[in-house]
Amino acid sequence: MPNQWFMWFIVFWTVFLITMMFIGGYFMFRKFLKRLPKEDGKSILDWQDYYIEQTLHLWNDEQKQLLNDLVEPVPELFRDVAKGKIAGKIGELALKDKVNVLTQDDIIKGYILATPKRDHKFLIKKLKEKNIDMSPYHELLESS
Repeated sequence: MPNQWFMWFIVFWTVFLITMMFIGGYFMFRKFLKRLPKEDGKSILDWQDYYIEQTLHLWNDEQKQLLNDLVEPVPELFRDVAKGKIAGKIGELALKDKVNVLTQDDIIKGYILATPKRDHKFLIKKLKEKNIDMSPYHELLESS
């Protein structure tokens, strides 16, 4: 009887370890794909870093705090990655529109464009908490 218990323990432990390795491998592979250069010679993450670096001077404490508030629902483990992706999209929009100062509007538009549709309910909830008018963003929310 004790040998049978130990055998089942080993089987479950093996399944657990293999499952964890597959999950970790999946996330590592996604990161690897984002680091692969595209046709222009830069990867998705290279462009993200470029946009952040080029627009870093446009960010003030108020905009940084708004971004931190918007990514609050993201689990802490992934929050930095989410902030980087959203800040990269905001930077891309800012460079495209040639803005001199980032506004709340730019940050909200960048958040909407950088995040999947399923995350927009958190944005809507946070904007309602902050008493921010949602009407300029309805078209963006519906189209993305």
